[in-house]
Amino acid sequence: MSVFNRVFRPTYGQMMSLLATLPLIVAVAAIAVLVAYQSRALAEREIQALEQQLLAAKKAELRNYVTQARNGFSHIYGRAAPDDQSAKDKVTQILAAMIYGQDGFFFVYDYDGTNLVSPRQTEFINRNWEGLTDSSGTPVVDEFINLARQGAGWHSFMWEKPSTGQEAQMVAYVVGLQDWRWAVGTGVFIDDVLGSVAAARAEVEARVQRTFVYIGAIALVALLVVFGSGMFLNLRERRLADAKLKELTQRVFDAQEEERGRVARELHDGISQILVGVRYALDNARRRLSRGERDAAQAPLDKGIDNLGTAITEVRRISRDLRPGVLDDLGLGPALKALTDDFADRTGIETEFNTVVFRNRLDQDSKIALYRIAQEALTNIERHSGATRVTIDLRGHAKGATMRIADNGSGLRKSASPTGTGLGLRNMQERIEQLDGDLRILASRGAQSGTVIEVRLPLSHLLPPGDEAGSKRVS
Repeated sequence: MSVFNRVFRPTYGQMMSLLATLPLIVAVAAIAVLVAYQSRALAEREIQALEQQLLAAKKAELRNYVTQARNGFSHIYGRAAPDDQSAKDKVTQILAAMIYGQDGFFFVYDYDGTNLVSPRQTEFINRNWEGLTDSSGTPVVDEFINLARQGAGWHSFMWEKPSTGQEAQMVAYVVGLQDWRWAVGTGVFIDDVLGSVAAARAEVEARVQRTFVYIGAIALVALLVVFGSGMFLNLRERRLADAKLKELTQRVFDAQEEERGRVARELHDGISQILVGVRYALDNARRRLSRGERDAAQAPLDKGIDNLGTAITEVRRISRDLRPGVLDDLGLGPALKALTDDFADRTGIETEFNTVVFRNRLDQDSKIALYRIAQEALTNIERHSGATRVTIDLRGHAKGATMRIADNGSGLRKSASPTGTGLGLRNMQERIEQLDGDLRILASRGAQSGTVIEVRLPLSHLLPPGDEAGSKRVS
């Protein structure tokens, strides 16, 4: 079993293709069974109708034979007395001469069961056959006598064919000569009828089997088409997914390198320069102290202390940009408030932040995503929009949470760096798609008309009140 699993281990796409073909297989099988059942039922009705028609024709033929025979001796029987042996002998001679076809003949039995006429099977003559039955136990002579007593009737039984000596199905028509107490009749073998019926049934079965083959072939072609199409789409989607994955991986690498470059520039242009100034101030103070100029060393020491304070502030700012501690400690609202205040102080752009107390709380992934989207949006506004006013609104509602960022800048079409802005917008879109949210960007073409970025998160990302394992309350 383990070897089989190693050899045949379908992928997710192949499993989906197989599952997609399963309803088709079931439908085709159901159609095939229904078609076979309906075909057999219809054919059986037609075969039964054919059999009845053939038997009716045989019976009509027998009735005509008996009628003609009776007409042939009615002038003798009509004037004879019940005990007129001479008349009886004449009638038996007439009936014995009435043979037709290969196996057709007339037979006569008296009501006691004695055979009087049997031209093709003479061994039956003058012997009593009362109680005679065929190979299946069906009474023969007794039924002849019973039908004759009633006037006339049909009887079906197995009888030996004179021409072949083998048993075959016979249908006989018997009439009664009540004055003489005779049962007179003739029969016809219906093996040709049964053969025709059997041939018809065999043809029907062959047609049903051909229909099964046709349906199976059509189903096989359909399955191959469906499975082939599914595999083609699966391979195509897989190639597209691989391409997107490679593109995303490259973008992740690019973002990492960009972030590393930004941090390196911040450290080199900011922290490094400040620390160089601190070192210079401390070195200056050390030289003055070595010369005994204590009062003169105070100024460079104060300057070095101020520069260290500036360096500490820069380190905190860089750390906050990488991962703001207030986001984990106080929640999204205070983190966005600190972000907008720092943005306003750094850029001079008038910034307003509005929020309401959430009755529910955002999960950790949602807080990080909204904070990074706001951070990216403010960076784009600072670099490209030329805006003088920015508004950020954060609130929860019955359908989830919404953050709206609006500015009065030049809009996306006048961006100074389309490539950078496009990458930032793609980052926003991917972050919100991972949370099953929705991102809308509205921009006008007119100068100073501004841009609106609206982010919506579903209700599933809001934690119920009292969940201490969740994030801090957003306010």
